[in-house]
Amino acid sequence: MVDALTEAEVVHQVRQTWQDGGWILTANVDIVRAISRDRSLVELASTATLTVADGMPLIWAGRIAGEEIPERVTGSSLVHTLSHAAALDGRSVFLLGGAPGVAERAAAVLQEQSPGLKIAGIAAPPVGFDQCEDSLQSVIDSVVLAQPSLVLIGMGFPKQEKLIQRLRAVLPNAWYVGCGAGIPMASGDSKRAPRSMQKLGLEWLHRLVMEPRRLARRYLRDDLPFAVMLLAGAAMRRVRR
Repeated sequence: MVDALTEAEVVHQVRQTWQDGGWILTANVDIVRAISRDRSLVELASTATLTVADGMPLIWAGRIAGEEIPERVTGSSLVHTLSHAAALDGRSVFLLGGAPGVAERAAAVLQEQSPGLKIAGIAAPPVGFDQCEDSLQSVIDSVVLAQPSLVLIGMGFPKQEKLIQRLRAVLPNAWYVGCGAGIPMASGDSKRAPRSMQKLGLEWLHRLVMEPRRLARRYLRDDLPFAVMLLAGAAMRRVRR
């Protein structure tokens, strides 16, 4: 279930509840497809404080089914708007993920955009770190030691969400966002699609052109057919009503 919230409303809710903590699931077609096939991921997603539509097909499906979702709220955008909110409120941010050096560059960009932003910490764990309990615990300990108000985790679904679950158990009074490629996008290492493509729901095409080897199978073989099924299912629900 996607929360019918604008990005401004999401930011407002976080600012009103810094002390309570929570986590935001940024659902796109790929994430919804994965959740639909794995009961354990359904249970994981159900623990999210907020679930936003980070994908135009989800918004279209909602509108077809008669459930209005006001706008797309992406993890890559929340990296900026929530960091700005943290700066305004004197809160701190921890950036977790990306290749070595990427999070540092993203932090510099965010501090330039929001003067006074406190960076509580930065970490770029190596691939496979979560397969070793000692290395995973070391990452968790580094975040807990920093005591941030906001943790931005860019590792892809469901790795980032599983890490959020572990972190919330020991640091519940922080807000967490699984932001996917949001950290390299903030740093400038990866480019977002032009706004015109974003509004048309074609950001996936832009990313496919940028990273064809990594994304072709995911987008063309897996996500595109699922998106068509999602929209068709929404149309059927509308007809049955």
